[in-house]
Amino acid sequence: MSYPPCPNCASEYVYPDQNHLVCPECAHEWNPSEVDAEDTVTAKDANGTLLSEGDKVTLAKDLKVKGSSLVLKIGTKALIRRIVDGKDHQLDCKVDGAGEMMVTAQFVKKA
Repeated sequence: MSYPPCPNCASEYVYPDQNHLVCPECAHEWNPSEVDAEDTVTAKDANGTLLSEGDKVTLAKDLKVKGSSLVLKIGTKALIRRIVDGKDHQLDCKVDGAGEMMVTAQFVKKA
């Protein structure tokens, strides 16, 4: 039987213990029936559309990359790897021509 991945570290090596599931990598324990009730991290793009992992987005404005002279131009495509709960940057993306980087959700549009 397959179990859902750990909500804490996304490990696939989860095992049951009575009515809970346990992750051997981070020692997180949870009740699988209560996972749906927990708040999930969400982000909205410049138009207010909800974004999810795996979505393709384009940049809505030119963005300077911190610590570099690189400027990401408007319309540059990116793929959302994961959504994190951060103050400055919510999206962990793979940006075409620039590689992996964190992007603020308000500066992208869903493609």
